[in-house]
Amino acid sequence: MRTEKTEARGAVSAAARRLVEAQATGRACAPIADLIGADDIALAYQVQQTVTRHRVEGGARLIGRKIGLTSKAVQSQVGVDQPDFGVLFDDMRYADGEVIPYGRLLQPKAEAELAFVLGRDITEAGDLRTVREAVELALPAVEIVDSRIADWRIGITDTVADNASSGVFVLAGDGLPVDGFEPADVRMTMRRGTEEVSSGTGRDCLGDPLNALAWLAATAIDVGAPLRAGEVVLSGALGPMAVVRPGDEFEVSIEPFGTLTARFSQEQAVGKEEV
Repeated sequence: MRTEKTEARGAVSAAARRLVEAQATGRACAPIADLIGADDIALAYQVQQTVTRHRVEGGARLIGRKIGLTSKAVQSQVGVDQPDFGVLFDDMRYADGEVIPYGRLLQPKAEAELAFVLGRDITEAGDLRTVREAVELALPAVEIVDSRIADWRIGITDTVADNASSGVFVLAGDGLPVDGFEPADVRMTMRRGTEEVSSGTGRDCLGDPLNALAWLAATAIDVGAPLRAGEVVLSGALGPMAVVRPGDEFEVSIEPFGTLTARFSQEQAVGKEEV
C-alpha cells in the first residue's frame, strides 16, 4: 500500500523530470502544480533541489542565490503574493553588453535589480545591520527570468519548483560598498531601444533590497543552506518585468551605478536535443 510519503516522493520525481525535459528540449511544459498541488511550498522546494542536484551532477557550479517576487508589480504580473528563492549557476552569468543567445531561453522577461556579493557567511538571522555588514559589494544587474511552464501559467508552487523562474543574469562594473549609499534609495529606469519599459526604486523591492536579503538569509538558514561568503545574491526586481524578443537590447540605469546593457541574439528559441 502506497503511503503519503511515497506518493510525495513520486510527485517530486515526476515534477523534476518534467522541468528537466522542458529545459533540455526547449518545449515548455504543463504546470507543476498538477503534480504537487498549488499550496505545498515545501514540496515545491524539494522539486527545486532535485533539479539542482541534476544540474550539479551534470557539471554546473553553484555561485549564489536569487530572490524572486519581491516587487508588488511583478507579483501582480504573475499572480502570486509572496517572495521565493532559487539558485544561480555559473553558466547563467553574462557580462555587461555580452550577447545572450536567445535560443537558450523559452519565454524570457527582463527585470532590473541590485546584486549583492557577500563578504562573509550569514549563519544567524538578524536585522538589516547584520545583513548589511555581510555585504562586500553591490552591483547593478539585469535578471532574465524565464519559465519552463507554458504561457507563464504559474502559481507559487510552479515558480518555486522551477528555480524561482530563473533564466540568466547580467552583472556590470566593479560594484560599490553599501556603506556609501542606501539601497532603498536607488532609482531604476529600463529602456528597450528608446522606449521606457520599466522604472522603480529600491523601495519597490520589499521596501529595501536589504529587506529582501534579510528574508533570504533567514529562509536559507531555515532550510539548512545558509548564505556563504563569495555568493552572488540577486535581490529582486525594482520594477515591472518586460518581455524579451529576439534581437532586443535593454539599457538599464540604476543610480548611483550608471548603466548596463543586456543584449540578445536574433536566434529564435527552437527545440533542443534531450540530454
